[in-house]
Amino acid sequence: MAPKAQKRANNPVTESGEPGKGSSFPIVGVGAGGLVAFTELLTHLPLDTGMGFVLVQHLDPEHESALTQLLARATKMPVREITNNQRVEANRVYVIPPNTNLGIARGVLKLQPRPETRTPNRSIDFFFESLAQDQRERAIGVILSGTATYGTLGLETIKAEGGITFAQDDSARYDSMPRSAVAAGCVDFVLSPENIAKELARIATHPYVAGQPPGSLTPAEDDRADETAHADDDLPPPSGGRETRRTGAQQARAEAERGRGERAGAEGAENGFKKVLLLLRNHSGVDFSLYKSPTIERRITRRMVLSKQDTLESYAHFLRGNAKELGALYSDALLHVTSFFRNPEAFDVLKHTVFPKLLQQRRDQSFRAWVLGCSTGQEAYSIAMAFVEAAENAPRMPKLQVFATDLNDALLEKARQGLYAKGLAEDVSPERLRRFFVAEEGGYRVVKSLRESVVFARQNLISDPPFSRMDLISCRNLLIYLEPSVQEKALRTFHYALKPEGLLFLGASESIGGFTDLFEPMDKKHKIYSRKAARTPALHLPGKRGDEPAPGHRPLAPLPMGPGEAPVGFRAELDAQREADRITVHQIAPPGVLIDAELQIVQFRGSTGAYLEPPAGKATFDVLKLARQGLMLPLRAAINQAKNENKAARRENVRVEQNGKTRPVNLEVIPLKKLRERCFLVVFEEAGHVGDAADSAPLPTPRPAESRRVADLERESFEMRDYLQSIQEQYEAANEELQASSEEVQSANEELQSINEELETSKEELESTNEELTTVNEERANRNAELNRLNSDLVNLQTSTKLAVVLVGRDLSIRRFTPQAEKQFDLLATDVGRPISYIRHNLVFADDAGSPSDLEDLSAEVIDSVREQEHEVRDKSGRWYSLRVRPYMALDNKVDGAALVLVDIDALKWAEQAVAAARDYAENMVETVREPLLVLDEELRIESANRSFYRTFRVPPSDTICRFIYDLGNRQ
Repeated sequence: MAPKAQKRANNPVTESGEPGKGSSFPIVGVGAGGLVAFTELLTHLPLDTGMGFVLVQHLDPEHESALTQLLARATKMPVREITNNQRVEANRVYVIPPNTNLGIARGVLKLQPRPETRTPNRSIDFFFESLAQDQRERAIGVILSGTATYGTLGLETIKAEGGITFAQDDSARYDSMPRSAVAAGCVDFVLSPENIAKELARIATHPYVAGQPPGSLTPAEDDRADETAHADDDLPPPSGGRETRRTGAQQARAEAERGRGERAGAEGAENGFKKVLLLLRNHSGVDFSLYKSPTIERRITRRMVLSKQDTLESYAHFLRGNAKELGALYSDALLHVTSFFRNPEAFDVLKHTVFPKLLQQRRDQSFRAWVLGCSTGQEAYSIAMAFVEAAENAPRMPKLQVFATDLNDALLEKARQGLYAKGLAEDVSPERLRRFFVAEEGGYRVVKSLRESVVFARQNLISDPPFSRMDLISCRNLLIYLEPSVQEKALRTFHYALKPEGLLFLGASESIGGFTDLFEPMDKKHKIYSRKAARTPALHLPGKRGDEPAPGHRPLAPLPMGPGEAPVGFRAELDAQREADRITVHQIAPPGVLIDAELQIVQFRGSTGAYLEPPAGKATFDVLKLARQGLMLPLRAAINQAKNENKAARRENVRVEQNGKTRPVNLEVIPLKKLRERCFLVVFEEAGHVGDAADSAPLPTPRPAESRRVADLERESFEMRDYLQSIQEQYEAANEELQASSEEVQSANEELQSINEELETSKEELESTNEELTTVNEERANRNAELNRLNSDLVNLQTSTKLAVVLVGRDLSIRRFTPQAEKQFDLLATDVGRPISYIRHNLVFADDAGSPSDLEDLSAEVIDSVREQEHEVRDKSGRWYSLRVRPYMALDNKVDGAALVLVDIDALKWAEQAVAAARDYAENMVETVREPLLVLDEELRIESANRSFYRTFRVPPSDTICRFIYDLGNRQ
């Protein structure tokens, strides 16, 4: 398997810029569908990684986002909402604003408004692809918790450009996004957000990430070095002592030493690169020197960063004897980016145009296809499914054989199993999913009948013998990674392996180049080419050691033609010959040729040397190129007439030149009917032939040479006008057909586009609603957690307090009560919700006029008056309590019920009675004393006096109590 091209959206932000020159530090793109995942990552990130972080989320376009403020609480790094043309700086966090698409060019963030067509919002993929194109191996992509499959295509692009990719593990609250990326095989690390942060911190210290290591082969890094080499040229030289000055000779020596060091580093890197390729070739049997260098170099650099190796030399040493790392590098070099029905429009052309044509041409034969670089089998199964669907209406289902080849044995084994994750439902229609797959616990498995029609095998296109007699070869996104000489060999191999009129299916970025003698476009837009009837040069299969298969691998030999099986086109040719024989018998077998619709001679009949002559130069079977002088125009005109009218066309007295002389010749072009392919019989005869009608007429009187020449010129002029007229009619007819086809295609395209826009709009609305619901759910979960905490506090407070508290609503139904209230009010747990009047409590109110009659009246009065009331009550055992009833105020300051609090004051009540009794006793004792007696406080103020005092001094109590003793009796 060779590296695959990535599916990229058109990104105008980066197409005009030069990639790889954006910044001298890595830029990390982080995509997620919720706040929690971003917060967990930022919380564990160090503050000095030297990386820039860009957070992308699909936000509601119609609401302002508080994401920036919320994330600022999770990290001490500065968090900014992105503005247009903002340069990314290290150790900063940038957040995408709502209703925008984000790109990056040369390290500068570019904002674009979302398209008004309301296509699905793929902001994460848009930025990741832009980041990969701009930063290349300095791009890092992270996919965290989120719904749908956003970010997968972007991670594929980042990995293809040599970047590093992460996805969240099972800790993701919504695992659709990370699961889709992992299933696509484009993720290097599957970790929790905390461990992702730790791994980013480690990667930041690697020389290839933190700075340019000596002897690097990475072109993008060399470009950056050129840009920054003279960044400080305008700074003034340092001032100070002699130690800061250098002579010209010293500078020259220093520059020479630096140059020798750079050359030594470059030579070491080149040697290390060659050693790595040699070790990889010995391990896998694949010579990657035949592939273009930049892609392989980025793959090696990636593995160096991931395996903690600083130089190519050390990495080559690390690879020796390390089969696990060699396998990882081999797998990394052979990217397996694939999916079912990639480029659906191309598969629609296969199903509705290509396959029906092949079925019509080969009704009773098997259909054979070869899929190169099949990876995990999605492309091979897609072609098989499309063929089965196209052959549904065929009279007889041809035998289907798909040969799928790759260089990765592990991927081939997975392809044979045919088991794929449930995420494939996004690439496969529900009808195909129902028809061609069986649901299992691990995902979906291809049905057995389809698996049996696909054969997976290991094969190297460059060194192994090819298959043969193929109707279709699919080689998508492989040729672009091969050197030009290898591309040429591959195309000639494909021409050899295809049947006549077989088809070649290439990738969107590939073409046949200059090999128009081997292939011609059938559908140029979707890169489908038809094999031309040209001689294929002998194929040379390399025999040197480097091109031998891997140990234990036996090359696949071309399958031989079955016994008795006729070559393609042989049966049609035999039918044409029989029909031609029948006609020529009636024409007394004059000389002629059998030609096809392309004017190629299929068979020579009789001696045609007097009419046809091979031209000098390249050999050809084109009847017009073989026609002798004077015969070409009349022959072309007759052929065109026979094509248009579908009946025989005749030309008489055609002057044909041979050996410097001219003679009259008659020709007739007869269309052969009852054949699947149009053929024509061209018959030549001399003007004096026995069957000519002119034989029965007397010979005309010889005309002067001038008159005969004039007649010949007039006839040629008439034939030329006839020929030009036919050409013009054909052109007009073809133009009308093309215009009609264009209108039909345009109409169908508009309908499909309208349907697609409606579906995309519906999908986007659902996704937007889902994201909003996700945000609401997170907020509700946070609120529920807070309510749970408050409820726990309240329960603990109720349990720990010794007060009997009962809460009632405005309808006087019980809402809540404390454990102490169960005993005092005789309550049960089932009483919650019951009116308080139903409760049989054991409290007794006083009989005075100001006391309430029961709890219901008291609570109703407090709710209506919004005033607190307190009453002393006793239970049936005689114990005293203080009953306080307060209005229950809601958060909006409205009365929503009442709170009844019962406080035990029995001890206090008995204490008050004891004090009163003691006071009465003391007063009685004072009254029994016969002598005047005063009771003074510490300030000599009179507190009480006995009756004897009042009688003796004849003063009233009002002039005595609370007065100083020295103020009594006019201060006497």
